[in-house]
Amino acid sequence: MSTTEATGQQSSAPNRAGGANVVPQPSSETQLTKNDTSSREIPYAALESTIPFLQNPYRYISETCQGLGSDVFYSRLMLSKAIFMTGPEATALFYDQSRFKRHGAMATRILNTLLGQEGVQTLDGDPHKYRKGLFMKLMSRENIVKLIEITNHWLCAYANSWAAMPEVVLYEELHEVLTRAAFAWAGVPLKPDEVKQRIGEVAALFDGAGAVGPRHWRARQARRSLERYIEGLVQEVRNNRFQAQEGSILEYFATCKDFDGQELKLHTAAVEILNMIRPTVAVSVYQVFVAHAIYKHPECCDKLNSSSEYLHAFVQEVRRFYPFFPGLMAFVAETFEWKGYQFPKDTLVVIDIHGTNHDKRTFAEPETFNPERFVKYDDKSNAFSFIPQGGGDPNIHHRCAGEMITLDLMKLTARFFSSKVSFDVQDASSLEVDETRVPALPRSGFVIKNVRYKFLNA
Repeated sequence: MSTTEATGQQSSAPNRAGGANVVPQPSSETQLTKNDTSSREIPYAALESTIPFLQNPYRYISETCQGLGSDVFYSRLMLSKAIFMTGPEATALFYDQSRFKRHGAMATRILNTLLGQEGVQTLDGDPHKYRKGLFMKLMSRENIVKLIEITNHWLCAYANSWAAMPEVVLYEELHEVLTRAAFAWAGVPLKPDEVKQRIGEVAALFDGAGAVGPRHWRARQARRSLERYIEGLVQEVRNNRFQAQEGSILEYFATCKDFDGQELKLHTAAVEILNMIRPTVAVSVYQVFVAHAIYKHPECCDKLNSSSEYLHAFVQEVRRFYPFFPGLMAFVAETFEWKGYQFPKDTLVVIDIHGTNHDKRTFAEPETFNPERFVKYDDKSNAFSFIPQGGGDPNIHHRCAGEMITLDLMKLTARFFSSKVSFDVQDASSLEVDETRVPALPRSGFVIKNVRYKFLNA
């Protein structure tokens, strides 16, 4: 794999790629780079990129970079100076932990909804490495298989009812399947009269994190409610008033020690338990896209059930092709220079996830859905080229610890919808993916009908 070096040259022609309009360089007072002969000026895209980024979250960075002829550009995000980057070389740089720090980089609105305060995603250095190790210990094959078996049980149970329903909003139904499975797997009890409440709350954490207005406010309220509930359970476990399931995620985080040798703070324990439950339920986004891809590409079905190699390639292509989360953020730890560009200390840096996964230098015809591209693909040697859940080594970098869970849940879903269930879509809107939404989804939540479950009452 080869990548082209960022040129750093501006284009005075109109931006045919659809990104931000290229404007003259800012005045010397607003330059990020020093006026010395060793540094090049980072291409300047716009005075403020917040609105265009929100309006086009998955393509703004890559399209703007294409228009500038560069893998990096300078602008502002929420009025703060920011450097935006795309591509595998930029991703490898972004995951250099000696140059970037995560603490304080994530927007408060994301911490108060999606991630929680004081979670593993906010840590750097040895505390991050230690906390990440706590998560990786939970990623044993035995533990993942347990989750898949529970999920399969609930998926079959719900599919029984889908056959009798005039229409099914698949996204919402999968929230229920995965929330029930994730709570059972984690050993967190779901009270019968609170099941619907908890399902809605967990979904809100990821579905409303990137929203503006009521959807986001519900996500904040949901996090407060869930954290209070789980904090109470952790406290009861520590006071021997509740017997957690042996080996459960609840027991694990209620009793394990943090980097300082002390028990996790009560709030931190609740946040990390939710950091096992919430990402599991968020796989519902990918599950919807698996069903979407199977409907659009029925020729894949036979191979999905006859070849484990093709099954893996298929779910990897779903993760590459469909948008999930737009980007990741970090701060520059200390001033450094890369490719002649200076990155000043404490500058916010945003790496482009979707654009990197659609980079023509890595993936031929990136806008074409083609699972075959992953049949012989070496995931480990392309750790910065294919980054749907982050880049680098999941054991040490800020890459999702539960990536194997995502893959196995997607494989379960692919087999299920290619062999056990057939369906029609409600209308054309069920196939149109709304990329102005975070997370992106078919506009209807993927409404299906005429569901035929081949193992009815199984």
